[in-house]
Amino acid sequence: MTTNKNPTGAGAIIALMILGGTIVGGLLGQPSLGLLAGTALGFVIALLLWLRERGK
Repeated sequence: MTTNKNPTGAGAIIALMILGGTIVGGLLGQPSLGLLAGTALGFVIALLLWLRERGK
């Protein structure tokens, strides 16, 4: 039985979601709302990755 002890990092995903949300929000005239939405989406993806890794 081999187990993978190298967890998947999610910091880059969070950072990209924050930047992407800010850019899209800026294009729509709401950069602050885009920042918050990107942050929330990044944390949700990070949480899902953590839950997936935890189950292994």
